[in-house]
Amino acid sequence: MYTVVDLFAGAGGLSLGFLQSGKYAVKAAFESNPAMRETYKKNHPKVDLRGDVCQADYDALRRQYGAIDVVIGGPPCQGFSNANRQKNYAVSRNNNLVREYIRAVMELRPKAFVMENVSMLRSDVHRFFLSAKDLPLAESGKIKTVTTEVYLLDRQYFFDGLADVIKDRACIRKCTWRDKDYAVLNIIYKASKNPNKLKKTLEKYWEKICEIAARNNAEQPINAIQEESRRAFSYLLQHNDHNDEAAACLRVNIERAVMYQRMLHRAAEILDNRLIVDDYSCEKNVCARIRSFGVFDYIKAMLAGDNETGYVINAQILSAADYGAPQNRNRFVVVGIRKDLASEVRLPDGAFENRQHRTVRDAIEDLSALMPYSELKADAGIPLQEEENLSDLAASLRDTNILYNHIVTNTTAAAMERFKALGQGENFHNLDERLKSNTYTDASRTQNTIYLRLNYDTPSGTVVNVRKSMWIHPTEDRAISIREAARLQTFPDSFVFCGTKDKQYQQVGNAVPPIMAKAVAEKLAEQLEAAENAHGR
Repeated sequence: MYTVVDLFAGAGGLSLGFLQSGKYAVKAAFESNPAMRETYKKNHPKVDLRGDVCQADYDALRRQYGAIDVVIGGPPCQGFSNANRQKNYAVSRNNNLVREYIRAVMELRPKAFVMENVSMLRSDVHRFFLSAKDLPLAESGKIKTVTTEVYLLDRQYFFDGLADVIKDRACIRKCTWRDKDYAVLNIIYKASKNPNKLKKTLEKYWEKICEIAARNNAEQPINAIQEESRRAFSYLLQHNDHNDEAAACLRVNIERAVMYQRMLHRAAEILDNRLIVDDYSCEKNVCARIRSFGVFDYIKAMLAGDNETGYVINAQILSAADYGAPQNRNRFVVVGIRKDLASEVRLPDGAFENRQHRTVRDAIEDLSALMPYSELKADAGIPLQEEENLSDLAASLRDTNILYNHIVTNTTAAAMERFKALGQGENFHNLDERLKSNTYTDASRTQNTIYLRLNYDTPSGTVVNVRKSMWIHPTEDRAISIREAARLQTFPDSFVFCGTKDKQYQQVGNAVPPIMAKAVAEKLAEQLEAAENAHGR
């Protein structure tokens, strides 16, 4: 048995796949999320479950369990392209977790490591910004950098002295609101596009607005940013109308303050993270020109090393459907083996790539006659009766007589009307305009995975939090249950998820399909065994 440490273990899909291979013993796992920890512990009671990986003491771990053979895990990693698009910050907080994964490999010195992540990780757009800490790698030529512009502010909001402010940490801190204050005003700014939504938002946050305004108006402004902040909160206190015209005026009068705060947050991140800024541009927009590098290039530079200490690395985008999952899910899998053990690394070939992939029907049709629960407290387990003519997938996942987690989200009358209007394979965009109203701010930009009725005769798309996406059962007018989503991920029925409904759905969506993890584990074990035989170990 090869000993394993699982980092960023989540609910335990990667661990499960390695255990199912029969070649590995998972000694310890790290996961900080409470609900995921509960799920992991319930299903892997013999594993030493630990918390924050950033606090990991690998010397102590090695003293307790001896040499660790394999490190596995999927560190959260957004890169700045996603971080910029989805959040109001420039540097993803999760990027440091990639560094923690690398630290584990470098300190534990396992025979091999396996890292899985989103398929975009391999693309050139998935990048990290260059910090002072990484500068030696760039200067030595181990990683290639390019200059990337980080947007800070539109040129129309420019004022005299701005260029000095964004470089001055003390001034930035003086002008930046508290995070909670900024969150409130940002919510109001976004709500101002819709008068009805704005009315509800102002009512909800009115007491908080008064508190923030009093705090921000107490100090004498020292520059244009503070003056604009004061003006924004004063306007909010004096204008509480909610018609279309009033909403538009409110938006105009608080916009500059919001834009300045977004700028300050990003400017602070640049300084706090010691990013290498070539220069600041104040031409079309206010931007910082910062060098950046590919995430995968960084991983290779850190772990490939030399012939004595490094790893030979192979990385591919694997499709879960090729390994028997009834789901088109692409993941980027990186496998490394120590150079003193092997000169090459191979990833598994998909056993299903040359024939028809498994389908949604293969995974969940046998559950269609079972009425799901709608409340967690009602989940006492549903007895499973023996059935004939099960698909080979369903038969392999039916490893218990009692089915848990067959739970669905509650459905509103409006959502149910949309459910009934959609056929298999159809989604939100197939609804008539009447059924699209009062849903999303820009219905035309809604993803094709929203209000998706699954097609029995094809693999599903990538399983995410299907509760939020409103995935619909192929033939029944209801949401996909947590258990059905878990079936699509190839979790056996004995694997029980814990936490609230939303947390359970999220755990399933975030997981590595165990069937794909098992294929990777088996291929790695094959190579480790060959290396040991070649070295007479």
